Amino acid sequence: MKKLVTASLAAVAVGFGALTVTVPSSAATEPQQVSGQIIVKFRDNGAALGLLRQNGLSDGAGIGSTGAHLIKVPAGKESQLIESLSRNPAVEYAEPDQLVTAAVGEPDPDYFPRQYALNNEGQSFTSTNNSVAVAGGTVDADVDAVEAWDVTTGDGIKVAVLDTGVATDNDDIAAKVVLRANFSTAATGEDNYGHGTHVAGIIAATKDTDGVSGVCPDCSILDGKVISDSGSGSTSSIINGINWAVANGAKVINMSLGQPVPSQALEAAVNNAWNNGVVVVAAAGNAGTEVPMYPAAYPNVIAVAATDNNDAKASFSTYGQWVDVAAPGVDVYSTFPKHPFTIGTQSNREMGYDIASGTSMASPAVAGVAALVWSTPAGSDNKSVRATVESTADAAVVGTGSYWAHGRVNACKAVAGVCDQP
Repeated sequence: MKKLVTASLAAVAVGFGALTVTVPSSAATEPQQVSGQIIVKFRDNGAALGLLRQNGLSDGAGIGSTGAHLIKVPAGKESQLIESLSRNPAVEYAEPDQLVTAAVGEPDPDYFPRQYALNNEGQSFTSTNNSVAVAGGTVDADVDAVEAWDVTTGDGIKVAVLDTGVATDNDDIAAKVVLRANFSTAATGEDNYGHGTHVAGIIAATKDTDGVSGVCPDCSILDGKVISDSGSGSTSSIINGINWAVANGAKVINMSLGQPVPSQALEAAVNNAWNNGVVVVAAAGNAGTEVPMYPAAYPNVIAVAATDNNDAKASFSTYGQWVDVAAPGVDVYSTFPKHPFTIGTQSNREMGYDIASGTSMASPAVAGVAALVWSTPAGSDNKSVRATVESTADAAVVGTGSYWAHGRVNACKAVAGVCDQP
């Protein structure tokens, strides 16, 4: 250990419209949208009602702080009405409420041996039910979280997890949730899918317990459920989640989800978060291509690719010069619900912990590093935090400059400036 001196998203990484969780897949990521609703922003709100009535529509609820409205339309008429409204000078933009998915793979003392992402000593390990054996990796191919804890463990910094919810029955992470809200179509805010609990555990699972430790173990979690129990959600639900996170004091927002098509309303919500001092982090996607995913590709978001325990780019990870940093995203061990959930096996349902792969797992590692930086003198504002996370990433990791811009994140360097080499 060093001594000191955070899937294309198979379905559509939380694609706006209907958002869904994704798994690494070779299948093409095709744009999809929520049936029966579109997003419209008017230049002239006075003319809005009359214009909608001309098209047989009525006004809808506002979406976050974007100024856009969610308009109900006849199923099958979405594209036709978008085209018609877009031609009217009173309309700033009209766009689909897109399908969003989460970027997750299949689940299968200070830290735990399975957590190579926190401290990689070249250890081999198995999944909870021993069905997956992970070969030993490269020493120090990790985010150096354990060394960073000599400086800070987070000091209660609030990180919003916009995802499938965070399980209430896994004490390693449930105890860290200070506020919950449900913006999805699910009946409750409970995580019955599993993705959000795994993501939240990577960020802030309680240190020194029987299960796992998070990158920022003394951080707090704002649990914004924006993806339903089936693993899908919408652009509008994400926007509402972003707005809620900003209003409730989030310093970091993590979105392990995405969509292949940009949304002006979503970008406006991201920009509002940034302008209110929030660091926004998102998964780059699991398509294994250079095609941008959103919100990760927006300028005011830290886009995250995935590496394995040898510091190599994960085969499934989306990449490219538009991606900012990388973090471990292959066979990452974290929390799961202790009740039945969609992506779980019988083993991890009982145990509450297991491995999963995806840029969904890499993004929260970066969010955790950003939260650690917030609790240091470098955390003066979100510009400083982002600059610190990116400038202290390990640029020597193969792929820097082509697969991602800055390197694989290093928590120790981010909070302390310098770490001794092993």
